[in-house]
Amino acid sequence: MPELWELTASELRDAVERGEVSCREVAEAHLRRVEAVEARVRALVTPTPELALEQAAHWDAARSAGEPLPPLAGLPLVLKDNMCTRGIRTTAGSKILGDWRPPYDATVTALLREAGAVLVGKANMDEFAMGSSTENSGLHVTRNPWDADRVPGGSSGGSAAAVAARMAPLALGSDTGGSIRQPAALCGIVGLKPTYGRVSRYGLIAYASSLDQIGPFARTVQDTALLFNVLAIHDPHDSTSAPLPTQDYTEALTGDVRGLRVGIPREYFVRGVHDEVREAVLAAAAVYQELGATLEETSTPHVEYALASYYIIAPAEASSNLARYDGVRYGIRAEDGGDVIGMFETTRDAGLGDEVKHRIMLGTYALSAGYYDAYYNKAQQVRTLVKGDLDRCWERFDVLLTPTSPEVAFRIGEKTADPMAMKLADVCTLPVNMAGTCAVSVPCGFQDGLPIGMQLIGRPFEEATLLRAAHAYEQATDWHARSPGL
Repeated sequence: MPELWELTASELRDAVERGEVSCREVAEAHLRRVEAVEARVRALVTPTPELALEQAAHWDAARSAGEPLPPLAGLPLVLKDNMCTRGIRTTAGSKILGDWRPPYDATVTALLREAGAVLVGKANMDEFAMGSSTENSGLHVTRNPWDADRVPGGSSGGSAAAVAARMAPLALGSDTGGSIRQPAALCGIVGLKPTYGRVSRYGLIAYASSLDQIGPFARTVQDTALLFNVLAIHDPHDSTSAPLPTQDYTEALTGDVRGLRVGIPREYFVRGVHDEVREAVLAAAAVYQELGATLEETSTPHVEYALASYYIIAPAEASSNLARYDGVRYGIRAEDGGDVIGMFETTRDAGLGDEVKHRIMLGTYALSAGYYDAYYNKAQQVRTLVKGDLDRCWERFDVLLTPTSPEVAFRIGEKTADPMAMKLADVCTLPVNMAGTCAVSVPCGFQDGLPIGMQLIGRPFEEATLLRAAHAYEQATDWHARSPGL
């Protein structure tokens, strides 16, 4: 019989509902798993074992009293540490927030608590979500469960590593340019970036407000849909939250993709994409053809400009969002700054890492007088062209199929001296954020024992179609069933 931490979220939920196992037993099994592997993986910044046991006991008592259980009752979950949790340390991976404990919950945190999820910890991340490897965390480096010498991806590397290492069956991350999908690919799990506005950002510590989006990690598409059901709700606290009705995304997982129109944009398979990754994704396309989908090559010509424009828009928004970290309102304060301006400078110098400083300077320059039109305004025009490419694709296709990452997990330290090489890790994912639409990464193969992920891009707010396509492929293959030897 498998250990409880080996089961998927759906299997655990069914076992709890049938009374075969208690929520406390599920929580204890996953807390023991955290103790067994965390020293090697280092996925968490703040474990919450006492809270997990308290929450599990609450749902066991509710079941004993005959109360109906919510959809995630007793299921262990990890939160990326840029989502506010009332009374629990929230760092955004940065020293500048120190031991800050929010006085309120993010909307997603509140939704998960109401749905019965059991929080086992807050996950490590690149500082303020700026990075593609989790090496930019101001706290420590997270390691890939498949190979401890390699990165888990970023910026949601801690969340992805926790799920891949079976520390929790579910996790949340945030995705600004690929920060859910890229680590999902490198860790061999499923990661969904919802359409901008489908999941509330209230209580998410912002990096780039027009690009950030919260989304789920899981080991299967079924579990991803189960978690997404809880998140995809209109929130009046978030002015960008879409006023759409809720739906059950698990009902879309029929396994039938006959007649599904799949586009393969040629620009995603050229420069920089490793041969093994290209071959694995094209082999996945052949599986769709066998399942009855129709495949056709297409073009998104402006995607080659997406990376450059993204690294104008995102830093510009970051320079504005991060101005609040000044040593006055929350977080650390340098004591030897002299006057107020000196205190601002020394606090930010001590509390912020190099990558964050670089992006703040880049963004401030792009927004400065005399350069706004030449850089920021031009980048927004390119963003419109990138979105237009995808909009034209939706006239002919239901989903687009691409690689998620151009390569498998690289070694820790391999790209830290070359910022441009690091940024290229997101080249396949960030056009989706520029366009504001949805995408999911699903395991599709291995290279030298390391996972390869494929990306499916969908129409705005058509996550049901996206998840149906991902689930059909998953059911026809067994890549998702493999696990790291921890």
